[in-house]
Amino acid sequence: MTAWQIVEDGFDPVLANTNETLFTTGNGYLGTRGALEEGHEGALPGTFLRGVFDHHDCAVIDLVKAPDWVALEIVVNGVRLDVTTASVVRHRRVLDMREGSLSRETVFSDSEGRRTRVETIRFVSSADEHLCCLRARITPENHTASIDVHSGIDATRHNLDRRPFYPEPPPADPQMKWHKWAKSRHLDEVARTGFADGVYLETRTIGTGITIGYAACTTVSAPVEPEIAQRYKQIEQVSRLRVAAGETISVEKLVTIYTSRDVAAENVGRTARDELRRHRDTGFTACQERNRAAWAARWADSDVTIDGDTDATRMVRFSIYELLIAANASDQRVNIGANALTGERYRGHAFWDTEVFMLPFFIYTQPETARALLLYRYHTLDGARQNARETGFRGARYAWESADTGVEETPKWTIDGTHRIWMGEEEIHITSAVAYGLVAYVAATGDHALMTDFGAEILFETSRFWADRLEATPDGRYVLSRVVGPDEFHEHVDNNAYTNYLVRWHLQQAARVYAELSDSNARELKALSERIGLTRDEVEDWLDKAEQTRLPAVTDDGVIEQFDGYFELATLPVEHDDNDMPMYPPGHHHYNLAGTKLLKQADVVMLTYVLPDEFSDEAKLANYEYYEPLTLHKSSLSPATHSIMSIEVGDPGRAVQYFRRAASVDLVDNQGNTEEGIHIASAGGTWQMLVNGFGGFRVRNGQMTFKPWLPPDWKAIAFRLKWHGNALSVSANHTAATFVLSAPEGHRETILVHGREVVLPADTEVVVRLD
Repeated sequence: MTAWQIVEDGFDPVLANTNETLFTTGNGYLGTRGALEEGHEGALPGTFLRGVFDHHDCAVIDLVKAPDWVALEIVVNGVRLDVTTASVVRHRRVLDMREGSLSRETVFSDSEGRRTRVETIRFVSSADEHLCCLRARITPENHTASIDVHSGIDATRHNLDRRPFYPEPPPADPQMKWHKWAKSRHLDEVARTGFADGVYLETRTIGTGITIGYAACTTVSAPVEPEIAQRYKQIEQVSRLRVAAGETISVEKLVTIYTSRDVAAENVGRTARDELRRHRDTGFTACQERNRAAWAARWADSDVTIDGDTDATRMVRFSIYELLIAANASDQRVNIGANALTGERYRGHAFWDTEVFMLPFFIYTQPETARALLLYRYHTLDGARQNARETGFRGARYAWESADTGVEETPKWTIDGTHRIWMGEEEIHITSAVAYGLVAYVAATGDHALMTDFGAEILFETSRFWADRLEATPDGRYVLSRVVGPDEFHEHVDNNAYTNYLVRWHLQQAARVYAELSDSNARELKALSERIGLTRDEVEDWLDKAEQTRLPAVTDDGVIEQFDGYFELATLPVEHDDNDMPMYPPGHHHYNLAGTKLLKQADVVMLTYVLPDEFSDEAKLANYEYYEPLTLHKSSLSPATHSIMSIEVGDPGRAVQYFRRAASVDLVDNQGNTEEGIHIASAGGTWQMLVNGFGGFRVRNGQMTFKPWLPPDWKAIAFRLKWHGNALSVSANHTAATFVLSAPEGHRETILVHGREVVLPADTEVVVRLD
C-alpha cells in the first residue's frame, strides 16, 4: 500500500458498508458509493447527483438516491457471482486516489469448486463530468463456463427515511439492518428503450419534477449479440458466452448522465445518447487517459506531503481526495452536503461546515470552485429572506440545513423520532459563517467583483437580520437569547460567546464593505441600496449595535464564559476509550448533558480560531486549557480545531494526537457511522491542520503569514497555495522554510515568517531560517 492508495484485503460483511463509503468515486457532479458491482444482501449502494433533491414521501427534502449505473451481474454456470451466493477465495480492492479510480479482484468458487476470477476498474470522469466508466475482466480459472453478463441501469433505489427506535440496540445484522428502515420513494419512470449498442432509462423526481436520463453501452470482447432485458425501472444488456478454462473476456461499460438541471427536460435523452456516442467512438482507454490527466492537474494544485510519515500523507491525501470529488466550479446553485456525495445521512443538506471547514481548502487551491460555492449562497438568498420573515425578522437568515432553495430544511425530530431538534430555530450562527467565507475569499483572491456584484447584498441583508434579531436591554446593550452555539449539548442558551462575537464582527464587516464600495463602486452601491432600500443611517445603526453587543463574562484568567450561566453548571469526570477518545459519562448521552459543563465540540476554542486577531496569545491559551478537558469531541469537526489551536497556544504535544484523530475519522471509523457517509467537514479540517496548523499559515491584515511547527518525527511538509491569481509553493522542515512564488515576471509578494518580513520575487526560491 502506498500513500496514494486505500486498500481492502478480504471481504468482511461487517465492514462492507464502511468500505462502500471509503471507496466512493466522483467528480463533484456525481458520486457513486463503492458498493460491489453485483451487489449483495446488506449492501448500501448509491449514486447521488448534485442538486437533485426531492420532497415527495419524506419528512424533509432528500438528496435523491439516483439510478445505479455500475450494475453488473455475472452468472457462471447458473450461479450468480456475489459474496453471499458464492464462496470468496480471494478479494482485494484498491482506491487509487491519484487517478480517482477503484479497482477490484475477486476470485469466487461455487459449490463444485469451480473458480472464477472477476477484475474490475471503474471511475467517474473528472475530465467529462457526465461520464462514468467501468471495465471488467472475467476468467474461469479451472473450468469451461457458460457466462451471462447482465449490464444496465437500475432505478429501483429508495432513500432511507426513518430508523426504528430501540430501547436497547438490537444484535448487529449486516445483512438486515437497512431493511428495517422506513424508506422514501422519489423517482417515477418516464421512459426506457434499447438502441444500437446500448440502453436508455429516464426517470423524474416526483415532487420537484427533475428529469434524469442515463444512457449506457456495454461491449464484450467476444463476438456476441447482446439481448435487451426490460423491467419496470430497470433495463439491461445481456450477453451470453461460452468461455474456455483460463480464457479471459473483457467487458467495457460507458454511461452518460444528464438531468433537466443541465439541459431542457425534453433534451435530456438526446444529449445523453449523443455524448455516449462520442465517448464510445473514442473508447474506454481514451476516456481513462483524459481522466488521469484531469486528476494530475487537480493534484498539482492541491497535494500535501509529509516527509517521514507515509501514513499521515495517505490520510491527508484521502481528505483532499474527498474534497475534490465533493464539488467543482461548474454549478453555482449547489453546495456540499455534510456527507458530500457519499451517503444519505443529513439528506444531502449543507451546514456551516462549508464556509468554516471546507471553503478554505477551495479558496487556496481551487478558487473557482470556492467562488461557485459562495454564489450558491447568493442564489439562495431569497430562501434566506424567507427564513427571516417566517421567524418575524427583517433581512436574511441562512438555514442551518439548506438544500436547493435555501429555505430551512432542518427536521424537527431525530431519525428515530425520539428527540426534538432545535438547530433549525436556534443555531443561527451559520448566517455569520457565510459572511466569514465571503470575507476570507475576497482577501485571498482579490476578487472584489464578487463582493460588489453578489457578496455585498448578502452581507447587507444578513446584517439586517442581526440588527433586528438583537434584543435591546434597559442599559442600552444588545443581547441574543435562546440560541445554540457550535456546542450542541446546550440548547436555548443566552449570549453564546461564539455567536455574539461573530455577530459583532459580521456587522462591522458589512459596514466596512459599505464604506469601501462608497469610495470604489459608488454607482453599483447606489443601485443596490435603492433596490433593497438600504440607507447610510441603517449602516450606522449596525455599527452602533455592534459596539453595544453584549459579550459574555471573562474571568481574571482570561477564560470567556461560553454562555450566560455556563460557569455555574456541574462538572463531570471524563473517561477515555482504548483509542483515547472521550466517552459519555455513564448514564449520559447527547440529549441529557445540558446541566453539565461537558461540550460536544469546540465552541470558545473555535471562536479563538476563526477570529484570531480578536484575542491575545494569553487568552487563547487560557481558553484552550479550560475547555479542552471538557470537550467530548462527539462531532467530527472538533479535533481539527483543537489540533491547530494546540500549536498556536504553544502546547503542540496534543497537536499530533488530535491530527491523527481527525485525519483518520473515516479510515478507522472512530465516530462509528462512516458506513452512512463521509465526514467531509473533517476532511476540510484535516487540510487546515496541515496548512494552518503545522504549516502555520494565516492571513492577517490582508497579508500571508507563516509560523511552521513540525512534530519531531516529521522531516518536512510541503503544500501549495493560490494567492491573488498566483501560486505559492511552501515547504518547511525543523530549521528552515522554503517559498517559491509562481507569478508574472517582476511581481513580488511580501509575507511574514515568524513575524519577520520576507520579500518573494517571482519564480525565485527563498529560504528562511526558522531558528
